[in-house]
Amino acid sequence: MTIHQILKHYWHHDNFRPVQEEVIQSVLLGYDTLALLPTGGGKSVCFQVPALAKDGICIVISPLIALMKDQVENLKAKGIQAIAIVSGMGKREVDIALDNCIYGPVKFLYLSPERLLSDLVRERIKYMKVNLFAIDEAHCISQWGYDFRPPYLKIAELRELHPKVPVLALTATATSDVKLDIQEKLHFKKGSAVFQKSFERKNLAYVVRTHEDKLRRMTEIVRGVKGSGIVYVRSRKQTFELAQYLNQHGFRADYYHAGLPVDQRSAKQDAWKTGKVPVIVATNAFGMGIDKPDVRFVIHYDLPESLEAYYQEAGRAGRDEQKAYAVLLYGPNDKARQIAKFESAFPSVDEIKTTYHYLANHFQIAYGAGEGLSLNIDIGEFCARFKLDAAKTLNAMKFLERGEYLSFSESVFLPSRFRFEVSNEELYNFRIQNAGWDAFIKVLLRSYGGAFDNYTRIKEFDVSKRTHMNVQQVVDGLKQLQGFNVLTYLPQTDQPQVTWTRARQIPDNLYIDRAYLEERKAMYKRKMEAVFAYADHNRCRSQMLLNYFDEHNAPKCGVCDVCLAEKRKDNALSISDDIAAEILELLNTAHLKLDDLIAGTHTGTDKEKIDTLRTLLDAGRIKTDGVKYYV
Repeated sequence: MTIHQILKHYWHHDNFRPVQEEVIQSVLLGYDTLALLPTGGGKSVCFQVPALAKDGICIVISPLIALMKDQVENLKAKGIQAIAIVSGMGKREVDIALDNCIYGPVKFLYLSPERLLSDLVRERIKYMKVNLFAIDEAHCISQWGYDFRPPYLKIAELRELHPKVPVLALTATATSDVKLDIQEKLHFKKGSAVFQKSFERKNLAYVVRTHEDKLRRMTEIVRGVKGSGIVYVRSRKQTFELAQYLNQHGFRADYYHAGLPVDQRSAKQDAWKTGKVPVIVATNAFGMGIDKPDVRFVIHYDLPESLEAYYQEAGRAGRDEQKAYAVLLYGPNDKARQIAKFESAFPSVDEIKTTYHYLANHFQIAYGAGEGLSLNIDIGEFCARFKLDAAKTLNAMKFLERGEYLSFSESVFLPSRFRFEVSNEELYNFRIQNAGWDAFIKVLLRSYGGAFDNYTRIKEFDVSKRTHMNVQQVVDGLKQLQGFNVLTYLPQTDQPQVTWTRARQIPDNLYIDRAYLEERKAMYKRKMEAVFAYADHNRCRSQMLLNYFDEHNAPKCGVCDVCLAEKRKDNALSISDDIAAEILELLNTAHLKLDDLIAGTHTGTDKEKIDTLRTLLDAGRIKTDGVKYYV
């Protein structure tokens, strides 16, 4: 099929969006390609279409586990074979998935960057017929990017396994430094191409509202803008408090953060997506990969960490190209609070080393041990145990990750999976010999027939309904069958994970790059100051954002709060000029009292006429004797 036939067959679209086709053609010609497309610009089509047009498998690297899973499910729904391998999966499960990529019909293999640290994964990729490496969120590879992730630096090593395979790097946000860094770190070859769609969003009105009472401002916006919206806050506690406040004031709102159980998160997402709950109050854990085009407003209740993050989050509004609003609420103490938070969040070298050893002690890892070990971690519990600041601890772990001492995955949800470890014939014999298990196993076979070949997602609740058991009895049954070596059952996990990429080091061998630490701190400070400038300056908001992303000749948007204020001012000046001309014309012919002057002037309101009169007096263009006015 041609690329247009593929688009029509799988996506039911007749035409590509702007820039998509150019990116696809570049990849098909074998060029390394960097594509910069705004949030909601259809990045996934840029690698999925060319991958389907060629023989072989496309390897997709993405840090967004939820997004990977969504894309895998969407591809499967289209009849396209896809697999995601993320942190937290067992070695045997990974082994089977990789075998399917080598010998089976799999067209897309999604990998989290941490998986690139695995010798097993890299060794098996060597034997795959790879047609494209697609790097999503490519800004994560750049030390100048707002979301630098050290495991991304390992991606270039994939090129050594398949040197002739092109690389497609995709991002929604990148400054000129980041664009150059992406190409350098991914070893782009000569003749590589860069495609950039303007980051301008003509239907999105950017607004900054400065006010002490942010609750009141938020309420006014939610009341005034009909439809679905997101309110972003910086803390989990705030999500609950603000959602409760909105509900108490007559709105339907819910809250969302990464600390909620996965079933609650899914239910809240679905209620918002379907419109049952119009407003969701959330941390930045919400929104990645959620396809909802009719979001009418995004409110940032607190200052964002960077303009890159703000652009991505605000860009979730108005993807249907209809009028939408991105509003930043800015209080008098916000700047000072942000500076204090920034200063307290950056750990010293000693604090990074202390965090490392506390982690090892927490998991009881001896010196020289632990390499390759992946362990669930409750960050709140860990910080409480050792009396650590959570933000500083997370940053310390990122620096340890860069030093390749460990890798940290902030969000790992893996649904329950199982796989039969016996043949169909052996399973039949087991059922004959153990009649009490027959009905339970029959339900598993009818519901999950493919579980002989692959680890298959299992929903314990669904099984409980079909077997007339409760969920705990289903879980116990699966565990008992595992004890009989009939199957392997992997219960769901929903916690961050720490993977020890090296054995535990003695203190003297733990090297932290001080210069790099200071460099990162200075960079984050610049990004924070760019946010302050955006909030403080009276310049077209869209122009400021576009200028930040190196679009220096962008026109004024005409719809942000600054542009609208300028229009009102221009209109007021125009009215004032017309009033002044009428007043001067009247006074050129006669000395007039105030009442006669106002009655004889036909432009503007009485207040506008009096204001203009005062302006003319102050400028000395007219005079008064206290009773009448004259030239």
